[in-house]
Amino acid sequence: MASNALQYKDLTPAQPLDKATLNKMVWRSCNLQGSFNYERMQANGWLYSILPGLEKIHTNKDDLSASMQHNLEFFNTHPFLVTFVMGIVLSLEQQKADINTIRAVRVAAMGPLGGIGDAIFWFTLVPITAGITSNMAIGGSIAGPILFLVIFNLVQFLVRFWLMNWSYQLGTKAIELLTKNAKEFTRAASMLGVFIVGALTSNYGGTTVKLEIANGDSPIVIQSILDGVLPKMIPLFFTLLLYFLLKKKGWTPVKCIILLIVIGLVGALPFIGLF
Repeated sequence: MASNALQYKDLTPAQPLDKATLNKMVWRSCNLQGSFNYERMQANGWLYSILPGLEKIHTNKDDLSASMQHNLEFFNTHPFLVTFVMGIVLSLEQQKADINTIRAVRVAAMGPLGGIGDAIFWFTLVPITAGITSNMAIGGSIAGPILFLVIFNLVQFLVRFWLMNWSYQLGTKAIELLTKNAKEFTRAASMLGVFIVGALTSNYGGTTVKLEIANGDSPIVIQSILDGVLPKMIPLFFTLLLYFLLKKKGWTPVKCIILLIVIGLVGALPFIGLF
């Protein structure tokens, strides 16, 4: 039976890539979304990132052209975890695996990383880091935002460099190891992130109602009544409202921000002398 595999012309395995080349591709991966488009998503940035390795692996110009061509196909994954896919693909390219196999592995590797990356970075790292540093910023310290950027970028670059070297050494085995418990890991990280968001809402939610009902010398303060029922009720209400609009109604974050600005301005009007 004839094989449908697309082979490179030179099937001699290439020499392992040196650490300098691997590190160069890690730095280039920061440009993954620099040419993002709706036809091939991150394909241009992907090829730009992986090109130094391909040029060292494929000394045959026709093979390099074929490799560049199939690496320009549709590609989309989490930008901070892309080096995981790069390491696996480079390992296959180095062994001169057939092109269809490399394509299939590339798609299989990039798929699960979206949920895993969101759980690690947006649902866990960002809320925790923001929770640590926002109090410093609220207190007027310029170290707050600086520390946030330092922690966040230190973690993401450590992950980028480690994943590149780890997945390159393991090859296709890395997919099985990372995705074996991906569902459970993603759920656990998401739960931790939700917990942190809830804690931040309770700790830093400062929205209050300033309405008072005249009652002689002891006016009835509406906010005190609400606090007696449930402290931080207003911040909780707005958090749940935004979740509902984002999750159920398909609102964009920009629409939610505009809504909060409008509510804040309208709510403040009676207390700034305009009414």
